[in-house]
Formats: sequence, C-alpha cells, structure tokens
Amino acid sequence: MQLSFIKNIQFTKLIKADGRLREFNFRRYNSGNQLQPAIFSVNVVDNRDNRILFEMQKEDNLWKIIKQPLPQWILENETNFHESIEEELKLS
Repeated sequence: MQLSFIKNIQFTKLIKADGRLREFNFRRYNSGNQLQPAIFSVNVVDNRDNRILFEMQKEDNLWKIIKQPLPQWILENETNFHESIEEELKLS
C-alpha cells in the first residue's frame, strides 16, 4: 500500500487595496485528485469589519477569481493575488 501526502498551504499577505493595506489570508484546498485543479480560498475584512470570502482557480496558467459579486477593490487586485500565490508556491 502506497501513501501519498499533499502539503497544506496557507499564508497571509499585506496588499494595498482601496487605499489601505489589507491582510489577505490564502488557503489551498487539497482535493486529493490530481485531475481536479487546486483552488485557493481567500478572505479579507472590508471597512465595516465584514469578512469577504472568495476563491481563485488556475486558468490558462493564471490564478483567476471565480466569478461572484465582489467589491471593485478586490477585482482590481487579481494580478497581485496571482503573484502572491505563485511566489508562495515557489517557496513550498
């Protein structure tokens, strides 16, 4: 019997969004199935202390936000999120 281990990845990045430094928390979901693409869960707090949750999936070699209604300041930073995820994946 052969065991395979999948490393959990979670990290926090400070990214300037909407004129403020905000703490974005990233966590990779492990499906355990190599055929399914990895998904990162991302969360951040808005100006009213409400937690905003969204997911990112790799499409065409770029990490993209899975479509859902989100504030514009999050959508504008999709490239920064992609760079943060790629940087962390290189380190792990």
